[in-house]
Amino acid sequence: MNHAVRRRIAATVGIAVTGALAGVALATPASAHVTVNPREAVQGGYAKLAFRVPNEKDTANTVKLEVRLPIDKPVGSVSIKPTAGWTAETQKSKLDKPIKVHGADLNEAITTITWTADPASAIKPGQFQEFEVSLGPLPETDKMVFKALQTYSDGDVVRWIEEPAAGTEAEHPAPVLTLTPKAASPSGQPVAAANTSSATGESGSGGAALWAGPPRDRGGPAGPRGRRALAAYAARRASPLISRSRGVGATSPAPAARVSPREPGRSPSAGG
Repeated sequence: MNHAVRRRIAATVGIAVTGALAGVALATPASAHVTVNPREAVQGGYAKLAFRVPNEKDTANTVKLEVRLPIDKPVGSVSIKPTAGWTAETQKSKLDKPIKVHGADLNEAITTITWTADPASAIKPGQFQEFEVSLGPLPETDKMVFKALQTYSDGDVVRWIEEPAAGTEAEHPAPVLTLTPKAASPSGQPVAAANTSSATGESGSGGAALWAGPPRDRGGPAGPRGRRALAAYAARRASPLISRSRGVGATSPAPAARVSPREPGRSPSAGG
């Protein structure tokens, strides 16, 4: 093989390797974007959410996260769980249409949450951080889109604000929470009964049963368990009589009949 052929082979291999590495570099940002977890919640309820923020850079730290709640689908209650080394601030906006929360009308709602890191608590390369909130009541809509801005220590700001579109994959997608309708109970469907072991006198899995009186007090014919319970109940009723007969002042049982040795078989009360 001459030198010209070798050079062509080497050039072809180099181009292929470079293309593969470029493909990996382009795929990395799409696989490590800001997300909300869980991805699904129920309309009208409350949800505990975590915004997961990975650091995608090798030479800078993430120092701030700004999450924008949709103003057209507001929630009346927003609670923020403290994150060590980070300071959280909220911003309210006036609503075009008031929302009702626990019977009261709200004309404004929290629409922006900003977390800022202390110098020693920034998200370093190869690390991620979760920021937790509680939201509710959730609006009656199919989804909530949370647009997020991630700020790095070198001044770069990554805008995770692209809304999902059918058939396309966004380069910087916004976190999306899918909302499902509240499950409706079928008409006439009986409500599932709670554990009734204390009412029936039968124990659950290994638990002690509570006494609820003899089986006749509970209605219906008694089975084998009921008959045993009735026998125990009768024994308990009889035990105080036995104990009183042995105490002071108790009535002694009648003495047995005595037979005269001279006249076997006759009682003393018999006539001569």
